[in-house]
Amino acid sequence: MGLGGLYDRPFFGADRIRRTNVYVDGFNLYYGALRGTTHKWLNLERFFTLLRPNDELQAIYYFSALIDGSHLANQKEYLRALETLPKVRTVMGRFKFKRVKCTNPRCTFTGSRFFSTPEEKRTDVHIALAMARDAWEKTCEHMVLVTGDSDLVPAVNLVKDISPDTKITVYVPARHEARGAAVELRGAADRSRTLPNNLLRHCQFPSTLKDGEGLAIAKPSAW
Repeated sequence: MGLGGLYDRPFFGADRIRRTNVYVDGFNLYYGALRGTTHKWLNLERFFTLLRPNDELQAIYYFSALIDGSHLANQKEYLRALETLPKVRTVMGRFKFKRVKCTNPRCTFTGSRFFSTPEEKRTDVHIALAMARDAWEKTCEHMVLVTGDSDLVPAVNLVKDISPDTKITVYVPARHEARGAAVELRGAADRSRTLPNNLLRHCQFPSTLKDGEGLAIAKPSAW
């Protein structure tokens, strides 16, 4: 299949180009489309340029947080690669450990029923604030939101209150879609789609590239 069959069709009418901002929930994208694939080295600017060829992309916001553990180096290298893209802006939250109780009646562990687990913080708030700011400042006429998280319904509704003429398209990563996620979010948006996995392989960074200082950025070997 050629690329012409993969991108989305015009939304605003014949030959009308609209200024578009993109808001990507990084972990939602990773777990919903990229995990376990060879497509994690994703060039977001190329991806959304191909996905939305009739839009004038203003900015692509990528929301994430630094992880803990052995894959942190891979994540940092990817963030360095994203920083080479003129239209991509990374917005970082953080992980916070919370204390939870195991309530599984079949668990046979005899020690403490309480344990710590990491929880990503601030991403939803960062996305909501960015969308609200852009709606207030009228930096775009079309917003593309990439997530399967219906917690962002209030953010979509707020944009509609601030700027009723701003259109919002939601793209739900395929694995979240398979679980029936984001029904409420889809209903709040002007338009919704399943994120096309077939486009991912056409939008990979080269194996090596250079940052703004001429230093090498290399695709992680495990990717």
